[in-house]
Amino acid sequence: MSFILEDKYAQIMELMPILCVDAVLRNSKGQYLLVKRANEPLKGQWWVIGGRVLKGETLKQAVIRKIKEEAGFIIDSVKPIGYYEEVAHVNRFGSSTPLHTVSVVFSAIVDESVQIKLDNQSTDWKYSSKLPKDFSIKLREI
Repeated sequence: MSFILEDKYAQIMELMPILCVDAVLRNSKGQYLLVKRANEPLKGQWWVIGGRVLKGETLKQAVIRKIKEEAGFIIDSVKPIGYYEEVAHVNRFGSSTPLHTVSVVFSAIVDESVQIKLDNQSTDWKYSSKLPKDFSIKLREI
């Protein structure tokens, strides 16, 4: 797996959609884990954990990595539930080019007794009875 240098990522973002994963994490009470985003897009808003897929990484590996990086949970059982697509007019590079992401959305159950350890992607966390209203998952057809 390899990370993309920031200048290369900015160029790629201007030319094509970015493949991401999102994690709908629920505790035993059915509440959703949300994090307050530290970066654009959606800076300052409550959202689900997620991020881009790295080259050489499967979707499952990517979502498990993002959950561990962003909240400190070690999870090995995730289930794909659909996808989410967004064109954000604000991006982290300050460019006028919209950020287009396509996310495969996974769900998992988390143990709320485990201490959450946020990385620099988020400033706070909470459990909520609802997902963010703009997080519109297109359900997977069975």
